[in-house]
Amino acid sequence: MKRERPKTRLRDTLQNPAMRKRAQRFGELVRDSAVTPRTGKAHKPKLAANGQLGLTFIGHASFFVQMAGQNILLDPNFARWLFVLKRLRQPGVHLHDLPAIDMVLVTHAHFDHLHRPSLRSIAQHSRELGKRPIIVVPRQVFDLVSDLGFEDVVEMDWWANYRHRGLTVVHVPSRHWGARIIKDSHRGYGGYVLRDAKHSVYHAGDTAYFAGFREIGQRLAPELALLPIGAYNPETYRNVHTSPADATRGFLDLKARWMVPMHYGTFRLSHEPIEEPLQLLKLEAKDAGIEDRVVVLEEGVTKFF
Repeated sequence: MKRERPKTRLRDTLQNPAMRKRAQRFGELVRDSAVTPRTGKAHKPKLAANGQLGLTFIGHASFFVQMAGQNILLDPNFARWLFVLKRLRQPGVHLHDLPAIDMVLVTHAHFDHLHRPSLRSIAQHSRELGKRPIIVVPRQVFDLVSDLGFEDVVEMDWWANYRHRGLTVVHVPSRHWGARIIKDSHRGYGGYVLRDAKHSVYHAGDTAYFAGFREIGQRLAPELALLPIGAYNPETYRNVHTSPADATRGFLDLKARWMVPMHYGTFRLSHEPIEEPLQLLKLEAKDAGIEDRVVVLEEGVTKFF
């Protein structure tokens, strides 16, 4: 069988009007990112004591969580570039300023959430401090992380539980998709709820608005909800991402106490102005009467709940 040449596939793609338009718009994102100055600075995270829940926003969907006496990273990404997309905000912490990590959770295989170089560096950093962390991933993501130096890889299905020294992790649904590349959409995806005797935290990963917010709230009652608010323009992107209005609606469905926005301002993944998600969230929160429950975190500045 004669194989199709890459140049032929590229030519066919560019002759498709819809694909050509998408390629042109992506080129606009790349060019705009390249000329936008990188801003922000790193801080040293404060360490929790006496059972405190500490949360440090690293940037994009990445967080350092201190809970149940453990150090946890969620969707850690320290990349300066995602292929041709420039990081526009510096990571809020330097990796070498973090304590040894007990557990890393990755919500799905997309490159802005599962960044292999960052994960490898985290495993190495923790080993140098005398600890080998475990990594928790959705089903059929094992092969992407098994060679990175973690002590163990835990794969989870929706609503499954994993217990780790006083901390329970529940893998919860989302409305998104889990492919790493175009042809491997069999991979799992979702969010996580972390629970100990005092606190509960929900990280939604990537998701559109869906009825699952209400079910997660009813079943697990998270106290703190980390919800994405960016990458919603053009309108079709809302099939897999929440706008600020969608995130506000999801927060109300969850009936959580606090909302922390994420997935905005770090990488230009879509076509809304970079400052728009937070501006719209502020308006949506005011209209919903929850502005005092929305906590916008500065990258690297630890907040205790």
